[in-house]
Amino acid sequence: MATSAGEPALTPRGEIAPPVPIGAEHFWNLPNTITVLRIGVVPVLLALPLMRDKIGSQIIAWAFIVAAVTDVIDGWLARRGQQVTHIGKLLDPLADKLIVATALIVLLAMGRIPGWAAWMVVVIVGRELAVTGLRGIASAGGHVMAASWLGKGKTLSQNVAIGALIFHYPTLGLPAHGIGMTLLAASTALTLWSGTLYFQDYFRVRAGNGGSGEGKT
Repeated sequence: MATSAGEPALTPRGEIAPPVPIGAEHFWNLPNTITVLRIGVVPVLLALPLMRDKIGSQIIAWAFIVAAVTDVIDGWLARRGQQVTHIGKLLDPLADKLIVATALIVLLAMGRIPGWAAWMVVVIVGRELAVTGLRGIASAGGHVMAASWLGKGKTLSQNVAIGALIFHYPTLGLPAHGIGMTLLAASTALTLWSGTLYFQDYFRVRAGNGGSGEGKT
């Protein structure tokens, strides 16, 4: 991953760095390499139905956690090392959405997310696709949709919820499944809230009513 979607690269002085010309980019820098390796978690998640016992669930849960942590690390490396690339900007959100969607669909298919909660999966996945598309349109128009505290809270609760649901069995003395479902509900609420604000801000900017142009990812 080169950077978190929509977040500009910064120079060591904290200024926005100019974009790297496409012809001058080096794909195999450290951030992009980490992103490609992170996408490798997808087939691991697909193996969860075959490893549904406690040990297998723990292995896959930790793999998901490592992927979530490296999501933060490679974005930080890209911004601070001025290694933001166009392909990295594509792979970053693609990796995030692919991992989250795969995990939620597998958990739903296994019954670890009950059928009555399927609408939460639809809301989360649908919102991610819609906001990613809208962010691309905004970027093409010269507007940077930066992440906010609300969006970061959504991402954190979503990742913890998915990790807990993959663990499923009581872990460290905690009811992992119960915690996962509670946080999934909270994440769904934050998803709807942040997504609504994102679209409101976008259309406010389009209408020229003094909107900030900052999205809620």
